[in-house]
Amino acid sequence: MARFLTLRPSALGHKLTGYRSFATAPDNPRVRQQGGTLYVPSTVGDRFMHGVPAPALAAIDPSMDSEGATAHTADYVANTSFSDLSPVVLRRCKRMILDTLGVTVVGSTTEVAGMVAQYSLAQQKGLVPEPVGSCTLLGRRDRTTSAPLAAFANGVSAHAMDFDDTWHPATHPSAPVLASLLALTDLLRPVSAVSGRDLLQAFAAGIEVQGRLLRTSAQAKNIPWRFHPPAVVGVMGSAAACAKLLQHEPTQVRNALSAAASYAGAPMANAGTTAKPLHAGNAARFGLEAALLAASGMKGNPYILDMRSGFGAFFDDFAPETLQDFKEGHLLDKQDVAIKRFPAHLGTHWASDAAAEVRGTLARHDGTVDTDTIRQVVVHAPKCGYVNRPIPKCEHEARHSFQFMVCSTLLDGTVTRQSFGPALLHRPELTRLLRRTDIVHPPDNVKCFETMYVDVEVQLRDGTAVRSRCTEPYGHWRRPLDQGDVVAKFTDNAGAVLPSSVVQECVDKVEKLETMRDCSELTDMLTCP
Repeated sequence: MARFLTLRPSALGHKLTGYRSFATAPDNPRVRQQGGTLYVPSTVGDRFMHGVPAPALAAIDPSMDSEGATAHTADYVANTSFSDLSPVVLRRCKRMILDTLGVTVVGSTTEVAGMVAQYSLAQQKGLVPEPVGSCTLLGRRDRTTSAPLAAFANGVSAHAMDFDDTWHPATHPSAPVLASLLALTDLLRPVSAVSGRDLLQAFAAGIEVQGRLLRTSAQAKNIPWRFHPPAVVGVMGSAAACAKLLQHEPTQVRNALSAAASYAGAPMANAGTTAKPLHAGNAARFGLEAALLAASGMKGNPYILDMRSGFGAFFDDFAPETLQDFKEGHLLDKQDVAIKRFPAHLGTHWASDAAAEVRGTLARHDGTVDTDTIRQVVVHAPKCGYVNRPIPKCEHEARHSFQFMVCSTLLDGTVTRQSFGPALLHRPELTRLLRRTDIVHPPDNVKCFETMYVDVEVQLRDGTAVRSRCTEPYGHWRRPLDQGDVVAKFTDNAGAVLPSSVVQECVDKVEKLETMRDCSELTDMLTCP
C-alpha cells in the first residue's frame, strides 16, 4: 500500500482535510483520478498536489509552439536536474538559503509579520486537524496554517526588515522562492520527504527564471519606479520553483507560469510602508498556488512569456527572445547576489559606506564625532524618490532614506537592526543632523545598482570639508560577504529568537544541504521553542 493525500474541493480555500491510503495504480506513473478525487503518489518523482476534483491530465496541446520563450522556460524548469548545478551555483544557493532563513526568523518578530501571522492563523483556526497539513511559520510557535498562508506569512517575514538579498537587475530573489518551497515541503510531508537535493534544484530554478525574466527588459536594469520586482518576477520564480518540486511536465509548467502572471504586480508607492513586505509574501503564496492550480488542471495562455499583453505588460521594451536559450549555464554562475549587512534598501548601503569613511576622518580619540562642528551634510546620490526621505517618521521610511543612513552612520559608525527602533530613530541629535542634510543628484549618477555611486560630503563650521565616495559597498555582488560574515549575520538574526544550539545546527545542516534527506527538519528547528 502507498500513501496518498486526499483533498476535498475546499482545498482551494486552503482547508487540508486529511489523508488516507490507496493502492498505487501500476499503469499511471504520475497521477490517477478516481471518484472525484485526485490522488498523489507517495514517491518523490510522482508528486502532484492539491487533489481537488479535476479533469484527467491532458496531452500536450500540439498548438503549443515548442520554440517560443514560454516553451523554452517551461522546458528548462521541467528538465533541469541537480547535476546541472555547478559547485559555484550550489555554494551561492546555500548562502542565499541560510541568509534568507535568518532574516525570516528575525523578521517574524516585526509588527507587520505579527499582523500577517495573526491573519493567516485566523483563516485556519478550527479548520485543520493537527498534524495533517500543518505548515510552519518560521520563528513562531504556531504551526497550524495552510501551505499558501504559510508561504505568505514567511515571505512577509523575510522582507519585513528589507534585510533579504538583492540581485541585478533589481529584485529580491530568495524570499518568494524559499518561502513557497518550505511551505510546499511541509505540505508534502505526509506524502514523501523533500530532500536537500530536491530543494536546491527547485530553488536554483526559481532564481534562474527570475534572472532571465529581468533580462527581457533594459528598463529592469535600473532601480524600479513603477512595479516592485518581487511582485512581478518573484511570483514567476516561486511558481517555477514549486512546479519543479512537484515535478510538473512542461505543459503544466506553462500553465503554472500563466496563472502566476495573473497574480503579478504591486506598485512601488508602498515602499517605506508596512504594505511593502506583502509583495514578497504574495509572490510566495501566489506562486505556490499557481503551481498547485496547474496540477489541478487549470490552463492559461500557453504563450504568456511571448506576448506583450502577457508578461510583457510590465515592461515597455519587453524582448522575449532573450528567454530562448537556457544552455549558457546558470546566471548565478556568472553573478552573485548582494547579501545585505544591515536591514535597509540596498542603495542606502553605498551611502552608509561613504559616510563611514568620512567618519573615520572626523572621529576624535574616543571614537565619537562632534556633530556640533558640522555645518552641512551633502549626499550626492542617484535620483530615486522613494529613497529620498529627509526626516523619516517610522522604521520603514528610515530603511528607505539616504539621509537617515548617512546621519546614523556618522553618529554611530555603523547601522544595525537596533538603529531603526524608536529610541535611536527619534533621538534629538539625529534629528538635528538630518535637518542639516541635503541631497543632490549628479546627472551622471544613474539609479542602477551596477553603476551608481554615492558621495558623502561633510562641511564643517571652520570652512573645511571631508568627502568620500562609495562605488561598490561591501556585500555587493562584486564584493560579496565572506562566508564568515554570512554565518555571523545568520547567527545574529536567528539568535534573536532561537537557542544558540539550534542556530549552529541550522548552519551545519545548510552547509551540507545536498545530503539532507528531509528538509522539513529545517522548518521544524526554526520554529520558536
